[in-house]
Amino acid sequence: MKLLVIHGPNLNMLGYRNPKYYGSFTLEDLYDELTDHFLDVDFTFFQSNFEGEIIEVIQEASDDEYDALLINPGAYSHTSIAIRDALEIIQFPKAEVHLSDIEAREDFRKIDYMHEVVDARFMGKQIDSYVEAINFLKDLVV
Repeated sequence: MKLLVIHGPNLNMLGYRNPKYYGSFTLEDLYDELTDHFLDVDFTFFQSNFEGEIIEVIQEASDDEYDALLINPGAYSHTSIAIRDALEIIQFPKAEVHLSDIEAREDFRKIDYMHEVVDARFMGKQIDSYVEAINFLKDLVV
């Protein structure tokens, strides 16, 4: 499976952020964990703090290049209708993931513009949220 994994703002700061919500691992640690765990997945990782860059990567993703898309939009989950609209266009399987349980956090984090345009949302289990999401996507792609 060819999987595009997109990370939004501040996820490049993993390892510095509140470990209660985000763990103590870095983004590189997360990438290493996923590539070691899923030897049969060809990952393309992308991270940006800029909304427009994320939208362009989504818009340029094609089902000729990828089998599925996994996105952790970070804070853009709660603010970006533009990323939501770009995701809605994607016709291949896609899932949203969050390290923390956004439903159990501050009220503003409970707003999630992405969950209605993805096939599933996984959250609250740190790296295991990613593992569950990738397994879900693999099942859809088979």
